[in-house]
Parts: sequence; structure tokens; C-alpha cells
Amino acid sequence: MAKTEVHIFGQTYVVKSAESPEYIQQLALFVDGKMKEVYSNFPNITPLKGAILAALEIADELHKTKNEYTSMTQNIKHIEEKTDSIVRLFD
Repeated sequence: MAKTEVHIFGQTYVVKSAESPEYIQQLALFVDGKMKEVYSNFPNITPLKGAILAALEIADELHKTKNEYTSMTQNIKHIEEKTDSIVRLFD
């Protein structure tokens, strides 16, 4: 398990993870960007509220991506079923 030092919204954190340091840095940059985005829209909020809003935005992106993935997977399954039924017509 490696330790990676990251910087998020002016704070330094040491993250222990089995993931590569490069990956952890990418995650930290993403979170830092979300925090900066929130604060650019709401400059007077407390750090806790800013972190919560950033977390909600990240959760929203994750949830929408999961829903899109599920929908695409179901569409692919439906297409495969239709393709199989068409192929059986030629057998």
C-alpha cells in the first residue's frame, strides 16, 4: 500500500491506497477542481458546505454515469437478442 501526498483546496493530505500514485493524484485534481468550481459560484460558503456541495456534484455525475451505463447495457442486450432471432431465421 503506497502513500501519496495530494493537495485539495489548499490543504495537504496523505492518502494510503493500493492504487497508483498517479491515479490518486488524478482523483485529487478532480476533487480540487470541483471544490474550486463550487467556491467560484458560492465564494462565501463555509469549507464544510463547499465540500458537501462538491461531493453532491460528484455523486450526481457518478449516478448519471451509472444510469447511462445500465441503459446502454440493456440496449446492447436487446440488440443481441434481436440479432440472435434474425440469425435463427436464416438457419
